[in-house]
Amino acid sequence: MADVSGFPLTNLMVYAVVAVTPVMVFWAALRLVAFAQTVRRTTPAMPHPPIERLAADLRRVRRTLADFEEGTPVVRRRGARQAYDALLIQACVALDVEHTLDRLPEGIEREMERLRVEESLRSAGLFIH
Repeated sequence: MADVSGFPLTNLMVYAVVAVTPVMVFWAALRLVAFAQTVRRTTPAMPHPPIERLAADLRRVRRTLADFEEGTPVVRRRGARQAYDALLIQACVALDVEHTLDRLPEGIEREMERLRVEESLRSAGLFIH
């Protein structure tokens, strides 16, 4: 062994490896996690459904809403309206049409917004009726 003034150099090397290795391992793990989060954030989100499918779904749900008879349960009507609103919002996102459907409470204001959004989508080339 190499001996410098009575102190074995090998012991110093082993001590350095033992002291530095855990720090380096944790540093590498943190960098790997940060890299994985960056990759996950930059991965493009799934695009919206094809506009043709959105239009067909909108027409189908709109027909369902129009065909409800007098005794249809409130829960079924509300669910269908929520599904219709969700489809309208997806179409607005796909065609870059502004809306406030997700911020308005159920009532006359929301119904007016539905009509306005339908007309805006129609003007953008999406035929729902």
